[in-house]
Amino acid sequence: MTAKNHEYDLTIEGLNCGGCVSKAEKALHGVDGVSEASVNLATGRAHVAAGEAVSLQSLTEAVRQAGFDVATETIHLRVTGMHCGSCVSRVEEAARSASGVVDATVNLATEKATVTVVAGTITADALARAVSETGYEATPIEDQASTEPSEDRQVQEARSLRRSVVVAALFTLPVFILDMGAHFIPAFHEWQMQAIGQQPLHYLFFVLATVVLFGPGLRFFRQGLPALLRGGPDMNTLVMLGATAAWGYSVVATFLPSVLPEGQVQVYYEAAAVIVTLILVGRYLEARAKGRTGEAIKRLLTLQARTARVIREGDAQEVPIEEVTQGDTVQVRPGEKIPVDGTVTGGSSWVDESMITGEPVPVEKGEGDEVVGGTINQSGSLTFTATRVGGDTTLQQIVRMVEEAQGSKLPIQALVDRVAGVFVPIVMAVAALTFGIWMLFGPDPALSFALINGVAVLIIACPCAMGLATPTSIMVGTGKGAEMGILFRRGDALQRLRNTQVVAFDKTGTLTKGQPELTDLEVVGDWNENDLLTRIASVEQASEHPIARAIVAAAEDRGLTLSGVTDFNTATGKGVVAHVDGQEITLGGAGYMGELGVDLTAVGDTAERLGNQGRTPLYAAVDRRLAAVVAVADPLKETTVDAIRYLHEAGLRVAMITGDNTHTANAIARQCGIDEVKAEVLPDGKVDAVKALQEGGRAVAFVGDGINDAPALAQSDVGIAIGTGTDIAIESAEVVLMSGDLQNVPNAISLSRATIRNIKQNLFWAFGYNALLIPVAAGVLYPFVGVLLSPMFAALAMAASSVCVLTNALRLRRYQPPMQTEASSAA
Repeated sequence: MTAKNHEYDLTIEGLNCGGCVSKAEKALHGVDGVSEASVNLATGRAHVAAGEAVSLQSLTEAVRQAGFDVATETIHLRVTGMHCGSCVSRVEEAARSASGVVDATVNLATEKATVTVVAGTITADALARAVSETGYEATPIEDQASTEPSEDRQVQEARSLRRSVVVAALFTLPVFILDMGAHFIPAFHEWQMQAIGQQPLHYLFFVLATVVLFGPGLRFFRQGLPALLRGGPDMNTLVMLGATAAWGYSVVATFLPSVLPEGQVQVYYEAAAVIVTLILVGRYLEARAKGRTGEAIKRLLTLQARTARVIREGDAQEVPIEEVTQGDTVQVRPGEKIPVDGTVTGGSSWVDESMITGEPVPVEKGEGDEVVGGTINQSGSLTFTATRVGGDTTLQQIVRMVEEAQGSKLPIQALVDRVAGVFVPIVMAVAALTFGIWMLFGPDPALSFALINGVAVLIIACPCAMGLATPTSIMVGTGKGAEMGILFRRGDALQRLRNTQVVAFDKTGTLTKGQPELTDLEVVGDWNENDLLTRIASVEQASEHPIARAIVAAAEDRGLTLSGVTDFNTATGKGVVAHVDGQEITLGGAGYMGELGVDLTAVGDTAERLGNQGRTPLYAAVDRRLAAVVAVADPLKETTVDAIRYLHEAGLRVAMITGDNTHTANAIARQCGIDEVKAEVLPDGKVDAVKALQEGGRAVAFVGDGINDAPALAQSDVGIAIGTGTDIAIESAEVVLMSGDLQNVPNAISLSRATIRNIKQNLFWAFGYNALLIPVAAGVLYPFVGVLLSPMFAALAMAASSVCVLTNALRLRRYQPPMQTEASSAA
């Protein structure tokens, strides 16, 4: 009997001749399991018959390796109800098994599935239905500009969990106090028996625990039971089984005590209620910790101008930005946003392009220069021809890059999810095996012994501590981080930051202060420094250039009084000249001074030294005689060098990715001790640079502060934003340094390592108790010493593991950062 074949139809792009057809067919036949492959040159379609083991991904990869491409399209789905890595795996598996799907990735943080399908093979609605069959709610996303989860929905989820926690706690607390208090305080127990009585107490506990289990705890049944029936038990299944086992045994003990052996009539309602309540608390904390990833896109879109002034039929008309077309002539006045990308055809001005380049120095624009939509025209009027509009503008491309990076599949799965995937079925199998063995070989009454020991196994393996192990450490760790000025916007950033191998920095505003300053003024001859600075600043006060503003600011900081000037003149791109108190004061570069005949020989070494430090040397002359060397630069932050030194001591490699020129970037790198430099790159180049650093599986953390850094922050394994930077950078990052202190970069990495170490310790307590006591709960000691582990002691062991987890997590409050910043010192 032959294996059943599956048939696939692909649209192949790039076919030009019969040779192409032969090459494509040969590539398809080369895939193991393909029995038939035919390609039609006229239609560009390929029909393939293959065995069940052959995937569309392997077929498309074979076509691409042959030099062609398969026409594909991307479908985006919103998937809700996921809570762990196993949920993600099941959704991805369901999507990949759908007809026509090449690949699927699911982002748990953004709750978005990105599915690549062969063009025309499956609709978004059909794909959503296939995913929804796994028990999660999937809906197509029509508008990519709104692919991120809405803040309203996240707020509603957190509010719903908060209500559930409150209700569960109100009904759990009386059960816990009355039941556990009676165990530890004999006088309290005696009072209960006299005032209420044993059986009425059990009835009360039954009512309270039932409300908790089938009220707030019903969410665990809604997801855990379908997962169990599908053969893929998850955390919800464990919660459901553990709580139901404790509750069910208690119900039997309350209403049918005669079926239980003598001395085993116990109730464990408090265990059932506490399990549900504590897991709900963990879920609520998780919901609150989720980052508002959609804010990055919203803020980027607000940068775009709403209207544009377009010249049509000789008149300037204000039109909505959506109506601007390629080739339109657009006018921009001083202080306005440039609406779309284009080429300047008239006028001149200085344009703030920090949104794109990250550099604070505005760029001079004149005829023939390119302008970018979203940047700000500072002075002068410009007329330009629109070249890229709508979704093709640079700003929209940045939006798409952020969306794609945020929706990409992270390479790390949570440790708890991986362990739970093995732990849950093993525990269930052990409980079933325990029940069967006691039924077959146990003493009379066999059913009672089987029930007791089976329930004990389930209770001892209850996931209470397992559910708390991660969120409690994250809660304490992130709280400690906030005290230190480190904001973890997503809890999973703690784990990914701990695994970081490379830390890549943006330069301007991150390693440096972000504002040009006068760094050097070295006078020549007998000039007084303040007198000379007064004359230079007096000339520069008439200029709008950022370097001029830095010189004027330096004079004002010294309290100098500037003079009036006459005969002011600017040599574009070269320098300025004016008369101050009857003397000609000139400031400019070496070329300009050469034209004026000013001899610079005496300061050659000084100029070379300043250039090697990443500072651009300028020269001041009085009456055409050299008077000083002046340098303006963006200086390093005071904490930069120390922070990078500590990163090296911690075994990390440090890189710099910047839009600045190569010479300046290398000079900064030498001062800081940076290992690798990528200079003169725009946003897409920064993303490529991060990807290059990630090659070989290395985990990369990117530190930046500008809008242009948003795509790189999203692409990196962990994005770290400077809190004093732009909101877009902050919203695109998982970690924010609220004080802007770079010493908090190594502090954040150190804290993440401490927190993950704490989580692993918690997992030991969560699983160690259970793993050691599961055999005891199963009754392995009974044949030797006649000892059975009562479900009551199983519940106590479970509670003990939870106490150990909570206590251990609280130790993080005493964590001390390796580098003492102002924020951490205050804390």
